[in-house]
Amino acid sequence: MASVDSIPRGTANAPGAPSAELSPEQRLAAYRLMALVRTVDERCLSLQRQGRIGFYAPLMGQEAAQVGCALGLRAEDWMFPAYRELAIALARGATLKSVLDQLIGNASDLAKGRQMPNHFAFAQQHYVSASSPIGTQITQAVGAAMAAQYRKDPIVTVAFFGDGATSSNDFHAGMNFAGVYRTPTIFFCQNNQWAISLPREKQTRSKTLAEKAEAYGFGGVVVDGTDVQAVYQAVREARERAVNGGGPTLIEAQVYRLGPHSTSDDPRRYRSDEEVAKWRERDPLARLKAELHAAGALDDTADQKIWDDAKAQLAAVLVESEREPPMAPASIFADVYATPIPRLEEEEREMESNPGPSGGHHG
Repeated sequence: MASVDSIPRGTANAPGAPSAELSPEQRLAAYRLMALVRTVDERCLSLQRQGRIGFYAPLMGQEAAQVGCALGLRAEDWMFPAYRELAIALARGATLKSVLDQLIGNASDLAKGRQMPNHFAFAQQHYVSASSPIGTQITQAVGAAMAAQYRKDPIVTVAFFGDGATSSNDFHAGMNFAGVYRTPTIFFCQNNQWAISLPREKQTRSKTLAEKAEAYGFGGVVVDGTDVQAVYQAVREARERAVNGGGPTLIEAQVYRLGPHSTSDDPRRYRSDEEVAKWRERDPLARLKAELHAAGALDDTADQKIWDDAKAQLAAVLVESEREPPMAPASIFADVYATPIPRLEEEEREMESNPGPSGGHHG
């Protein structure tokens, strides 16, 4: 696993477009969003432990990487997430209520209860549904980018994945196709040092994950994933290259997963408290807060208000989402066919005429 001291601080290692600094207002907005994401993240862990949601994959420590990436993209670009991209979804404009509705699985769940929690999708925000198999979104992103090429759409597709996915078949297939066809794809690897319990040094002997791009004929960039500005610039440069016919880029945002892999994981079984404490010194929220303080864009009073507002927003939306009724059992028959077929109509009538002991719920 990479040492905390070995990660480049605020730099990318490949040339690109001229530097573009985020304005103080953009940095403050990024910090406000990161505070909301951290608040939701911590609360969702608690909600799962209380049995109020079934599953959650936290992103604590990866907020700057995701928010910086989102800032470097445009609304017309398409996101192909893994299962830890809450900040990307919110930055793209998904509402907090739509996220909580999906985690709870209530009647307003946009996925209609057909996805496991944390696998949300938002069509209007160009945010494709997550899926559990490792790396499958990578080839999907490349295929969508090839379609954009044929249609001459000036967009990029972004595949999000972790260090563990670089050992998957889809990673290599996707990288090869992207290189051959020079697709407008950004491969955004959040190297959080652990693929569940497998440390990064047991994934590969490559010095960096970004250098794997060279074997497929395009560039790789290593960037400090705790630095919003550095990630923003790397993504902005990659996007400019892609839409101008320069092909794909693999960005390795080096971060650390401060929490568990998911609510099914106990990281204390495979990593030390000392390791986590060392990485907490590089907490991306603390870093951005210090930068804002130094620039005179944030003081302690304003900072406290940001966190209070985030907690109040989450509390209000959670109440609203938990008041929603569960998804109706008969919804399983909807959207299966454009025109309902007789067999499904018969099965739906049978369900309605033979309700389960809980008033319509079987099993």
